[in-house]
Amino acid sequence: MLKEVNNINSQKVQYRILYLYSILIVFAGLLMGPPLESIKQLWTLVISPCYLFTDYFYISSIGTALINSGLLMFLAIFIANVSKTEISGLLIASIFIVTGFALFGKNLYNVVSIYLGVYLYSRFKKESFSKYVTMANFATSLTPLVSQVSYGMNFEPVSAIILANVIGLIVGFIFSPLANSFAAIHRGFNIYNGGFTSGIIGMLFMSIFRMTDYDHFSVKLITDKTDNRLVIFLFIFFLSMIITGYIKGKKTLKEYSRILSYSGMPKTDFVALEGFDSALVNMGIMGISATVLALIFKAPLNGLVTGAILTVVGFSALSKNLFNTIPIVVGVVLAYTLAGRFMSDTVCMINALFATSLAPVAGVYGLPAGMLAGFLHAVLVGNLAYLHGWMNLYNNGFSAGFIAAILVGILEIFKKEK
Repeated sequence: MLKEVNNINSQKVQYRILYLYSILIVFAGLLMGPPLESIKQLWTLVISPCYLFTDYFYISSIGTALINSGLLMFLAIFIANVSKTEISGLLIASIFIVTGFALFGKNLYNVVSIYLGVYLYSRFKKESFSKYVTMANFATSLTPLVSQVSYGMNFEPVSAIILANVIGLIVGFIFSPLANSFAAIHRGFNIYNGGFTSGIIGMLFMSIFRMTDYDHFSVKLITDKTDNRLVIFLFIFFLSMIITGYIKGKKTLKEYSRILSYSGMPKTDFVALEGFDSALVNMGIMGISATVLALIFKAPLNGLVTGAILTVVGFSALSKNLFNTIPIVVGVVLAYTLAGRFMSDTVCMINALFATSLAPVAGVYGLPAGMLAGFLHAVLVGNLAYLHGWMNLYNNGFSAGFIAAILVGILEIFKKEK
């Protein structure tokens, strides 16, 4: 009984820490602009089509974008908490991917119907929603579908909003079974399986739209400057994770060293294996490393890059560490350098950060394989967004699924021959 009580207490503490981080993001947003004006501008995000690449720093302000991000993080945590979902690396990853993409694509309107769709699926299966909370978070990758049908297709307003949310319900309802099915294609070597699943679903819907003579093209509404206040906030945010994890844990350094030894395959839950405190330390270190990477290459810390950094942080509770991500990033940088492109470009930088979804390839097959995976990802990723009409926010996960499926199949041939 005592062990059970202690487990409940630890879960409560972990939820409180996550809630605190969501509040910190909102608070930072309120400090980075006139608070009332920043809150009013949330409506600007709601009525935006939101498909790639719509930087919320650009169409509103840093303050508004951060408030939106913190509120959506709070919502994701609240849903998990109320559903009595156990804290895990997968849950943390799913919460932080919502947080990151709330800086470019997700808002308080377009996530609702998708969440409800996943909930309806859980009721249909007569299972606890806690089993599907992480899937619900990942499914919000297709929020641009909801926003674009609501505001971007010239339908009568009421009809457009009804249709958009019906589509959101459908997306949420079918997402979980499809994600479980598609994971077999890349054998788990793409840890952004939600992105691969969303790419397929988005491609289907976009094909239907194009068949009815509706089409649109990508946008590049991107801020090209870095606000030093944001840099300071990010370093404080990530450093606090390291300090919190270190203070809370008794053997944090030893456990963190073990985190570095994991390949990331299959999906490696650092919370379950080494504890919440050690996972926090890894998250903080990865956050600082990703931020430093962007600063070294002089990429602007806009909504897209900051969102990518937060996504890396979340998945550092699940599979990612310095050792299995560096080879991937090196491969991406090499590919863009040979192509004459610059890592200071926002798209190049976010592709490098998101390419770390292929971390298990480097972890299992080694440095050369990891570099090759990153290289091929950089080659492919820019050619896929058209297929889903820039509607899948996790386009890098879509690309990584194909790269993992192709490359791992080839690597296994040589592995068996040896």
